[in-house]
Amino acid sequence: MNDVLIAVTLLLVAATATAAVAARDPVRQALVLAVLGVALALLFTVLQAPDVALSQLAVGSALTPLLLLLSVRKVRRRGQRKGRTE
Repeated sequence: MNDVLIAVTLLLVAATATAAVAARDPVRQALVLAVLGVALALLFTVLQAPDVALSQLAVGSALTPLLLLLSVRKVRRRGQRKGRTE
């Protein structure tokens, strides 16, 4: 049973990682990256590494996508501002 659970979570991680790479919009990539972080946290939990899972949940599914979304927002605002001045 444990091997089946590990295989299912590995397939979930592979599917979400592929979706993150395949997404073209940076906002969508950040959101899929958050889902990937949750999937990795689930995998670490199944592999009995709860401390790593908590770290992945905090950093991989919350902090990193948030920073990416804020960066995309800043770049888009700067692009709109440059468009007005030209």
